[in-house]
Amino acid sequence: MKAAVVTEQGVQYKEAPKPSPKPNEILIKVRAASLNRADLAVASGHRHGTVGGPGTIVGLECAGEVEAVGAEVKDFKPGDRVMSSAAGGFAEYAVIPKDNARPTDTSIPRHIAAFQDALGNAVHTAFDGPIKDQTILITGMGPIGLFAASVCKAVGAAKVIATEVSPYRIELAHRIGLNVVLSPKEHDVAAEIKRLVPEGVDGTLEMSGHSSALHLAIECTRPGGRISMLGLYSVPEQTIHMNAVIFKGLRMQGIVGRRLWETWDQMHKLLEADALCLEPVVTHRMHYTEFQEAMELMKNGEAGKIVFNFD
Repeated sequence: MKAAVVTEQGVQYKEAPKPSPKPNEILIKVRAASLNRADLAVASGHRHGTVGGPGTIVGLECAGEVEAVGAEVKDFKPGDRVMSSAAGGFAEYAVIPKDNARPTDTSIPRHIAAFQDALGNAVHTAFDGPIKDQTILITGMGPIGLFAASVCKAVGAAKVIATEVSPYRIELAHRIGLNVVLSPKEHDVAAEIKRLVPEGVDGTLEMSGHSSALHLAIECTRPGGRISMLGLYSVPEQTIHMNAVIFKGLRMQGIVGRRLWETWDQMHKLLEADALCLEPVVTHRMHYTEFQEAMELMKNGEAGKIVFNFD
């Protein structure tokens, strides 16, 4: 089979042996996969958790059909449709631990099924607090921020306000139905939010990993509100106005991955009800051998979610 393999010279598509599942693993025929920034890190020679280094097959988000199961696997059978959040997805076949696979209904298109891991992050962040009838601020309109905005709209948020500096991503935000997208390059964002919501927003989803967004969240979230933080900071040590956090009674929560399997159940209800506006976020659907071109698009900020097909 062909696979995107990390080498000393970068990622190369090369022949690799078709893997066989161990007792608690399943073999899937990959039908679609999506690119994320962790893949870029692995492709550049860095580690992501336990994944990385020469010989690694890139690809942390994929979907396909079960081809074979290990001797101890009882929950899956050949032909089952699944998605995975495990390494090795940019290949024609992937072996994954059975616990990293999640059944996916046939009503969900392959290119959507492929990025349920990223969508799960958005669902987890959004559902960290109340949504219905709430005013929500989302800082950062990368793919997960866009997904979170769609989740909030679907669940009945009274108003969703977004911040973003990239004109490309601002346009994507408008395409999924957001009316208020504020750029710090063009607006006094805090003043504009206070004009729109004088009492402060009920909750902020901090997706950007920028210190200015963290300060904005503390300033613009109402007393007793919540700040749910998914964005990772290039400078891990941040200085914030702790007295404001205390006197406003804010709840600040770091978000890691998904709640298994609560988040998946919430996400699948939204997907199966066709409640989310996801198609505008999928800006590129490419063949999986176009990995290098896809990486350049992502590095240059010229893409939303990139999905690979394996036909």
